[in-house]
Amino acid sequence: MDYDVIIIGAGPGGIFASYELTEKNSDLRIAVFETGNELSKRKCPIDGVKIKTCIGCKNCSIMSGFGGAGAFSDGKYNITNDFGGTLYEYIGKDKAISLMQYVDKINLANGGEGTKLYSTANTTLKKVCMQNKLQLLDASVRHLGTDINYVVLENLYAKLKDRVEFKFLTPVEHIDVLEDGYKVITAGGEYTCSKCIVSVGRSGSKWIEQVCAELDIPTESNRVDLGVRVELPAELFSHLTDELYESKIVYRTEKFEDKVRTFCMNPRGSVVNENTNGIVTVNGHSYEDPAKQTENTNFALLVSKHFSEPFKDSNGYGESIARLSNMLGGGVIVQRFGDLIRGRRTNHKRLANSFVRPTLQAEPGDLSLVLPKRILDGIIEMIYALDKIAPGTANDDTLLYGVEVKFYNMEVKLNERLETRYPGLYMIGDGSGVTHSLSHASASGVFVARDILGVQ
Repeated sequence: MDYDVIIIGAGPGGIFASYELTEKNSDLRIAVFETGNELSKRKCPIDGVKIKTCIGCKNCSIMSGFGGAGAFSDGKYNITNDFGGTLYEYIGKDKAISLMQYVDKINLANGGEGTKLYSTANTTLKKVCMQNKLQLLDASVRHLGTDINYVVLENLYAKLKDRVEFKFLTPVEHIDVLEDGYKVITAGGEYTCSKCIVSVGRSGSKWIEQVCAELDIPTESNRVDLGVRVELPAELFSHLTDELYESKIVYRTEKFEDKVRTFCMNPRGSVVNENTNGIVTVNGHSYEDPAKQTENTNFALLVSKHFSEPFKDSNGYGESIARLSNMLGGGVIVQRFGDLIRGRRTNHKRLANSFVRPTLQAEPGDLSLVLPKRILDGIIEMIYALDKIAPGTANDDTLLYGVEVKFYNMEVKLNERLETRYPGLYMIGDGSGVTHSLSHASASGVFVARDILGVQ
C-alpha cells in the first residue's frame, strides 16, 4: 500500500483524525486529500471595494481548504449532545462529551488559551424563555472567534505538515474497494491505503452520495434547514450574549407546530456570503479582537424540513429555493422586517434610512417571493416570540438576509465504529450526516483515529 491511512477532506474531522494518529503513532504513513487550498492560500476575492459580491469561484476559499468550511467561522465549539449532531447515538453520550472536551484541550494548547467557555448551567434565562413559549438548549460553548480560530488552525497545520502528506487542490473522484484496502482515484493519479477516512463536510454532500451509490452503501434521507439571517443592534441581545455568548433557542409555531431555532449567533459580528456548489447563501462571523467587532449582532433563524416517500432529495429542495433567491437578487437578498410584514419590497432608499447599518452588501428585495409561506410564517412568529425576551427584535429596521440554507448529507448507514459496510472505510464529519458542528466533527475524527490504532 502507498499509505497506511488516507483521509479525504482537511476539515475538522480530517484534522483531528490526523492529529490523533500522528500523536499516538508517528510511524504511520498518512495522506490527506483536499479539494481546496492550504490555509495561507485561502483568500476570498470579495474586498468590498472592487469586488463586492460573490463571483462564483470554481473553488470557494470560504467553503474548502485546510480547516474546512469552519476555518473562517466564528470558531464556536459547542460541548453538548443536545444539538450539533447524533454522534452520541453511535458511541454513547459520555464518550461523545469526553471527546469534545479533549478537542477543547487541544484547541487551548494550540493558540486558544485565554478564550472564554460559556455555559447555560444555572442561568435564569432558561426560565424566562419557558415563560414565553421558548426553550433554551443546554450547552457549554467555547468561543474562539474567527481570528483565534485561524491561529489555532495555523498551529495545528504547523504540527501536521511534516508528519502528514497533504495533497491540496486534489479532489478525489472515486474510491475503489480492494481485497486488502482501498484505492483513491484523483485526476492526477491513483493511491492505495489500508484504511480510508472520508470526511468531506457539507460541501461534499453530492460527492458522498455518488460514492455511496457506487459502493452500494445504504443511506437515509436527512433534513435541510431553511431560513434567514437576522441582523440587529448588538445591545438588544447583549443580556443573552454577554452571559451565554450563543443561545440555542427553539420555538414551536402555533399553526403547524414546526420548530424554529436560532443558530450560529455572532455578537458584534458580520454577515457574510458563502458559496455551496455554485449557490450563494448567507452566513455569519464574529471576532474575538474588539478592533474587528461591529455594532450589530447576527444569528440565523432556521426551520428544519424532513421529507418522506416519494421525495428524498432534501438538499435539492433547499438548493432550488436558494437558486430562486440568487435569480431574484443576483445573490443574497436583504429585507427590513417592517417591510416584510407590510408586504412590500425593501428598496435602496428604505435600506439607507434604516437605523441598522448592514454589514453585508446585499440586494434589497422581498423574501416572501423566495421562501415558502409556511417557513416564512414560522420565522415571523419566532421573531415576535424573541421580541418578548429581547424587546426590539421585532423592530421595523431589523434586517433579514436570505436565504440561509444548511445542507446535510443523506445519513450514511454506519456501525458503532463509524465504519460503512466495508471494514476500514470510515465516514465522519458533516458529510456523513452524523455530525453538524465543529465540536462533533472534530470528536468523530479523534474517535476513528483511536479505532484504527486500537486504543479506544
